[in-house]
Amino acid sequence: MDSSVKRRLTLGFISNWISKLASTIIQLVQVPVFLHFWAVPVYGEWMILNSIPSYLSFSNIGFGSVAGNEMTMMVAREDRQGALRVFQSCWWFIAMICSAVIALLSIVLYYIPAARLLKIHNINPSDAKWIIFYLGVSVMLGQFEQLLQSAYRCIGRYPYGSFIKSIFSLSAFTCMILAVVFHADPRITALVFACANVTGTCILCILVQRDIPWIEYGWKHASFAEIRALARPAIAFMGFPIGNALNLQGTLLAVGYALGPTAVVVFGTARTVSRVALQMVQMVNTTFEPEMSIAYGARNYSLVRSLLRRACQLALIVALVIVIGMMTVGPWFLHHWTGGHVPPSRVLLDILLLVVVLYALWSTSSVLMTSTNQHQRLATYYVIGTSLACTLCYFLARAFGLYGAAASLLVSEIVMNLYVVPAALRISQDTLPAFLTSMLHYPNFLRPAALLARVRRSSPGLES
Repeated sequence: MDSSVKRRLTLGFISNWISKLASTIIQLVQVPVFLHFWAVPVYGEWMILNSIPSYLSFSNIGFGSVAGNEMTMMVAREDRQGALRVFQSCWWFIAMICSAVIALLSIVLYYIPAARLLKIHNINPSDAKWIIFYLGVSVMLGQFEQLLQSAYRCIGRYPYGSFIKSIFSLSAFTCMILAVVFHADPRITALVFACANVTGTCILCILVQRDIPWIEYGWKHASFAEIRALARPAIAFMGFPIGNALNLQGTLLAVGYALGPTAVVVFGTARTVSRVALQMVQMVNTTFEPEMSIAYGARNYSLVRSLLRRACQLALIVALVIVIGMMTVGPWFLHHWTGGHVPPSRVLLDILLLVVVLYALWSTSSVLMTSTNQHQRLATYYVIGTSLACTLCYFLARAFGLYGAAASLLVSEIVMNLYVVPAALRISQDTLPAFLTSMLHYPNFLRPAALLARVRRSSPGLES
């Protein structure tokens, strides 16, 4: 990897960290603010209404992600005309989908008594419909943002695109919080939040046009054939949210059916703690994904191999370090986090942390497949693996309690590793022995001696 690749990876990791920090701030701040200015029942009903439009985000299937991969690989081959064709084709496809969904949403809200169906009593029925509509429009227009960010990604400026997105998210959240602080009712709050998001999308359109002159808005280069070519990998992307739902909600339901609601609380809280490491692994994956698209598009298989090896190595290191830390302080944290209401189980937590280590290897390897739009079979295996884990979770929980439920999650991780790692090695033209050997070799700048020498050079006083 040359210095430009290392620089983009560093900036990408920083921008992903900022994005994760922004999400954390939003999650931590909004609850106390809403509860301070709104009654608890009103906030509860706001959360119910707010959850409905989120399902509309699945309407564009996976065209934004697939288009980003395709554009990045085309630009790496110096095919800007092809990248523009993909951009305009997907732009109009998403525009048609959004228009149809917004029209359908309007009709449904006009005829359906949403407040009564959702058991909303503290928010006016008319306001409830408008809240769903405002937030629905915001979600649908937000579908363009992924495609706009793909424009920055295809020219290697994905850290900037991610940073801008984080700024817009925080700005929209700030506007919503200010509306609540100034005693706006839920309907006005939803309108303010939607307007802020739509404004952010419009500004992003202007920035893309300014920063990437060859990106044009229009339909001159749009092609239905391009949409048809991207349809299969786009539809396959739907397998990942389905698999995630099976992995998260499906296993909780299995535990609930097998052991009851109390066991669900113990199992769910322990898994939440273990997923701290998983979130860090996902940051590594997101950082390396654009570079893998660029390298594969340029047919630079030597760089593809290096990126895959370094990504897997870093993901495993991050996972192991956090897992060791969680094994040490996890039970103590669980006890204090739940106020002593959930009894911590070290064995349960250890099994769930082992799941994270196995996840780190296959999920990072799979990035090479998703970033090059070769993920159709991957999505199928993921749905099959998580479905098998859900089924086993019920029977093993009945037989061995929560330890059996946790052990069932290992099944899907093993299944995914057996398929994903060899498939990724074939794409990168690597071999398993060479790949495994590379996991034990670190770049010179990460070796302990080099790190110590760097510390000494930066702190001359230490040598004396």
